[in-house]
Amino acid sequence: MFGFIEVAVLAIGLITIALLVWLGLAIMQTNRERMFEAASQFERQRQLDQQMDAVRILQSEVTGRIASLTQSVGERFDSLQNRVGDGLKENVKETTESLSKLNERLAVIDAAQKNLSSLTSEVLTLKDVLSNKQTRGAFGQGRMEAIIRDALPPNAFEFQATLKNGKRPDCIIRLPNDPRPLVIDAKFPLESVTAFREARSDDEKKLAIARVRNDIAIHIKDISEKYIVPGETQEIAVMFVPSESIYADLHEFFDDVIQKAQQKRIMIASPSLLMMAIQMLQVIVKDSRMREQAHLVQQEVGRILDDVRRLNDRVGKLDTHFRQAQEDVAGILTSADKIVRRGEKITAMELDPVAGELTADGAAMGELLPFKIAD
Repeated sequence: MFGFIEVAVLAIGLITIALLVWLGLAIMQTNRERMFEAASQFERQRQLDQQMDAVRILQSEVTGRIASLTQSVGERFDSLQNRVGDGLKENVKETTESLSKLNERLAVIDAAQKNLSSLTSEVLTLKDVLSNKQTRGAFGQGRMEAIIRDALPPNAFEFQATLKNGKRPDCIIRLPNDPRPLVIDAKFPLESVTAFREARSDDEKKLAIARVRNDIAIHIKDISEKYIVPGETQEIAVMFVPSESIYADLHEFFDDVIQKAQQKRIMIASPSLLMMAIQMLQVIVKDSRMREQAHLVQQEVGRILDDVRRLNDRVGKLDTHFRQAQEDVAGILTSADKIVRRGEKITAMELDPVAGELTADGAAMGELLPFKIAD
């Protein structure tokens, strides 16, 4: 009986031990699983932290790039804004200048329009003047006088002078070294020329052409008989035409009249031709005055030559001084170059601690230097 109890106790003890072992193993398994799970969780947490760190780094980089991009965009925007502002200012300036120039041109156009209106009124007035014989003669006389007064000295011409035959030409021009004056007549018959220009039909033109030839022929004859006086006046006289267009019409449609005037030694002159002839006479008058004052000119030229000789002597002396200065400067440059070369030789030498010897080639200092070094 006792043996059975011991066996039972032993069995219970074994069972208890087995249960304890199994329980311990179960606890160990549970702890291992918990540890493995904790390790896995720790690893996941570590990976998550790494990923978060990477995200933070990426976020920081993105933030930096966004900030840099924002700054760059801002700078470019500011630059673009400045350029646009400068461009607008430049455009406004150019537009203002263009408007100013346009206003100036408009002002010029307004002034030209006013001048044109004034000229139109003057042309109408001129037409009224030319329609009257007396006023027409005064117009031609006034234009001829203006041309002559502007070009010749007062003692070289005279208006309404009286010739020995009692005739009074409109103007005479005194030529140098010739007592015979040149006669100018300004009473050109403009009525017939005006009628020729205003003619519309062929019959009117034929009548006007015949009238022009007749009137000018009579005027040429009058000038030739009244104002060309042998021994008193020049053998040629001038018939002044106060209009360039009328002068052109004469040469275009009335060449026979021009030939007749040349045969009578009458020169038909427009304002431009008269001005050219007067300018030539002006040159002749000036040349005559120069000849009259030739001795004064020679004296002045002699004084100028004396001044030139003195200037030549002074320039020669100055050239001598310059050459001497150049020679002195050349000598100074030669001496300075020698001093520089000797200084470079001295600078290039390397001395031993022992005075008077060279480490480069062993030569004595006294043999190379142009002077002796004191002890």
